[in-house]
Amino acid sequence: MKVLHVAAEVYPLVKTGGLADVVAALPAALAKQGADVRLLLPGLPAVLDGVQHGHTLIDIGNCFGALRVRLLLARMPGTQLPVYVVDAPYLYRRDGGPYQDAQGEEWPDNLQRFALLGWMAAHLAGGDADLDWQPEVVHAHDWHAAMACAYIADHAGTAAASVFTIHNLAFQGLFPMHDWPLLGLASRLMSPAGLEFHGQLNFMKAGLKFADRVTTVSPSYAREIASPEFGFGLDGVVRAREADVSGILNGIDDAVWDPARDPAIAAAYDAQRLQGKRDCRRALQAELGLQPDDDALMLAVVSRLTGQKGLDLLVAALPELLAQGVQVAVQGTGEPALEAAFRIAHQANPGRVHVHIGYDEARAHRLIAGADVIAVPSRFEPCGLTQMYGLRYGTLPVVRRVGGLADTVSEGGAGGNDHSTGFVFDVATPAALAEAVRRALQLRRSDPAGWAARMRQAMAQPLGWAGPAAQYLALYAAARARRRGPPGN
Repeated sequence: MKVLHVAAEVYPLVKTGGLADVVAALPAALAKQGADVRLLLPGLPAVLDGVQHGHTLIDIGNCFGALRVRLLLARMPGTQLPVYVVDAPYLYRRDGGPYQDAQGEEWPDNLQRFALLGWMAAHLAGGDADLDWQPEVVHAHDWHAAMACAYIADHAGTAAASVFTIHNLAFQGLFPMHDWPLLGLASRLMSPAGLEFHGQLNFMKAGLKFADRVTTVSPSYAREIASPEFGFGLDGVVRAREADVSGILNGIDDAVWDPARDPAIAAAYDAQRLQGKRDCRRALQAELGLQPDDDALMLAVVSRLTGQKGLDLLVAALPELLAQGVQVAVQGTGEPALEAAFRIAHQANPGRVHVHIGYDEARAHRLIAGADVIAVPSRFEPCGLTQMYGLRYGTLPVVRRVGGLADTVSEGGAGGNDHSTGFVFDVATPAALAEAVRRALQLRRSDPAGWAARMRQAMAQPLGWAGPAAQYLALYAAARARRRGPPGN
């Protein structure tokens, strides 16, 4: 099966969050199961610098406001998967991030930048961009790639099926309605039945309305987004597509995230040899200037510092946690108020709190390997990868029971049970978070054997991409069957 993945970012070239990890790992897992997989990426500077053996496939010329647009064909570093790159210097070659400038402001031409990406995917699907390869399925990731589904739907001659994955419904790609002419789409799509959303254009809605199949990155999140609480105004659209919406839980790259072979951490370990975990803990305390206290519960956070991630709950709970004997290590960037609050906590609690504003991949590995627990107290969480990294490293997650967190972390009753893999709370309050951390502290101090058993249970969870990749292949087959079926199916 020929599958084209379309996305704005991919690890290790461009990464702002978990989307990049998924786009790096899922295509490689599909290829291992026999699929003929390629990627399509925007020609951001890091992409052009990072891909290998690139050559011009087609010189397109003037479109979407750019004077010169080319389609390149290259290879991804590492996996060597084929990758198409849309080289449009006017739209993509600039400093800053893929979506925002250095000051955190959205690029004013994001409509053209990501419409071009979707338009190019549709032409690959239509067979006139690469005469030697044509996908049977186009898999678009998040709003940045969602327009691929609209352009495919707008071209009756395209046989390829489309699959759209929602990684985070909160970010939808909203643009002024008066920019509609820039898209070059049929006027019938400029309505509430198409891309119109409360007087604006909504790219996320393009994927929801026009993809043959819609997925989210966990089963629980697929159910949640059909409700007003989690639907961000699109819950009605989700409910209307209920039969076509499903959740497939993300995996993790268990070759990159493997404590037995991780070159970034102080000592290797696995579920049968946990001494290395203790060595990692002591090395992390020394590295961060935390007190060498074996009795303390070491709690880590590796996250965007935002309200969505519930990190304000942790800030509010910090005095109680520190009084109980918890040490806290934080890495991340995000909302200025939260960054400032964590910096103040760092300065006020030397030896007990360490905060690093920024992101460093190797440091993230050391934090997760060295901590006892990892906190993911999100208000909503489509899937979450950090808690999976914690499970893999025997760093027990403390999570709120939402989305993918509910699907990956469990806690039994008093004393736990054989299936417990972490600590779970329900209400988004500092008190509920603090109580879950207190249960972790109590188990670690009063029942070392029970703690080790829960660590081993966490580390035994199947978290790789083989299972999800098989589910996606089945979904692709269903999407193709729908596309080939009679009208109305």
